[in-house]
Amino acid sequence: MKVLTAAQMRDVDRRTVQAGIPDLILMENAGNRVVEFLIERFAPLSAQRIVVLCGKGNNGGDGMAVARQLYTRCSPEALFVLVLAAPEELKGDALANYQMLAACGCPVLRELPPDAQTATLVIDALLGTGLTGPARGVTRDAIRAINSGFPQAKVVAVDMPSGMPSDSGDPQGEFAPADFTVTFTAPKAAHVLPPNCDFVGELIVRSIGTRPDLMVESELSLLEPSMFRQLLDPRPLDGNKGTFGHALVIAGSRGKTGAATMCGLAALRAGAGLVTVASPESAIATIAAHTPELMTEPLAETPHGSIALNADLDRVVQGKTVIAMGPGLGRDAAIAELVLSLNATCEQPMVLDADALVPRLAAPPQMVRVITPHPGEMARLVEKSIADVQKDRVATARAFATWHRMIVVLKGHRTAIGLPDGNVWINPTGTPAMGTGGTGDVLTGMIAGFLAQFPKQPEMAVGAAVYLHGLAGELAAKVTGEKCLIATDILQYLPKAMEACADVPHRN
Repeated sequence: MKVLTAAQMRDVDRRTVQAGIPDLILMENAGNRVVEFLIERFAPLSAQRIVVLCGKGNNGGDGMAVARQLYTRCSPEALFVLVLAAPEELKGDALANYQMLAACGCPVLRELPPDAQTATLVIDALLGTGLTGPARGVTRDAIRAINSGFPQAKVVAVDMPSGMPSDSGDPQGEFAPADFTVTFTAPKAAHVLPPNCDFVGELIVRSIGTRPDLMVESELSLLEPSMFRQLLDPRPLDGNKGTFGHALVIAGSRGKTGAATMCGLAALRAGAGLVTVASPESAIATIAAHTPELMTEPLAETPHGSIALNADLDRVVQGKTVIAMGPGLGRDAAIAELVLSLNATCEQPMVLDADALVPRLAAPPQMVRVITPHPGEMARLVEKSIADVQKDRVATARAFATWHRMIVVLKGHRTAIGLPDGNVWINPTGTPAMGTGGTGDVLTGMIAGFLAQFPKQPEMAVGAAVYLHGLAGELAAKVTGEKCLIATDILQYLPKAMEACADVPHRN
């Protein structure tokens, strides 16, 4: 799903109007979509006490369209419509909606009575995507009222929580966090990127009449199941373990066998037909004892228990579909040389994580390379501070992906997937409960597992793994709680996450 800036959204609306749908109809459609959502979530509306707060611009016009439709569905004494402007201050479609609101008999208030504080729903239609600078005057006061004046109410923002900049970045003034935000046509940057996405609540995106061919190009998208759903289709009846790829996990060292085991197990659980874990010889017995489904490959090792330079990795990768490398390898001096050497010669897709994220990494021509750094690892790769990376995660992921011809999975809150063509996908799934050791190893294995099955669709395979990893974590956390989740819980709930995204009938 494309994510648009405010300027891009204005361009889309302009194209839609030029195609024959007037602005006033778009505003009416927006009001319809908000009311439809309210009916879906808060029926019967006749049982609600609703405050609708309208500014004087187009967002306020949307709010007045909502209010007019609510007036026919709610008890008049339980609907409070406040417009922060006199009629003579309104213009264009906002004025037209004000006049229609008055014509239908709905009272329009200039200030709220005391009993409005018992509202159960507040519709925030004060400010939309046209905001520049901080809210001031009566609009700022109305934002403060939303934040503190309705203790029992859920807040539903129309298009954008008021006071929040639509193109993301820190708000310049006061803003009104929402429980739900109903936006139109496409999400805006602030809806999907930190820090503002944390104040949007549940995001609902509804169409108001723009045809798909009228959308503008955007290099930012919100990752959603429809993008990779075909990868979750039922398998062919004549499929076998050789059909679904052989993943090789080069991981682990003395004392770090868990990382290798979790990575290999995740590749299996994600659907790879075969998984081999190659690790220092002294680690093999522990890995094999933990998961009998994993095949193992003992490698020559250093006195410290890391993989040695003479491990003959070129032989080990032969016949494999995808290579995952990094979890638990350790920081032995030989590791960087091993990684760079294999990266330069390996023709299969490679997923590089943790200790395999070494300087001077770049994808050889026409080769698929995926890296999965957390912000600290990304900072080392780009030789910047973690703060600089976090300040603009999208730009960081995009720049590294395009320059080094890699798929970059920059992990963290709203993981950013940078693609070599400059596009960036934002992943909406995940939970703070996943901030525990081993979840990154599981993600690396899941990416390898999907790439093993779909080596010719690397971007979709990576997107599916990232989305499902976060969703499985969410499902697990609902059972374990945020503090008790451990990395392997993600794999326990991965089947439920796949089922939720597959949208295919069960095959008997």
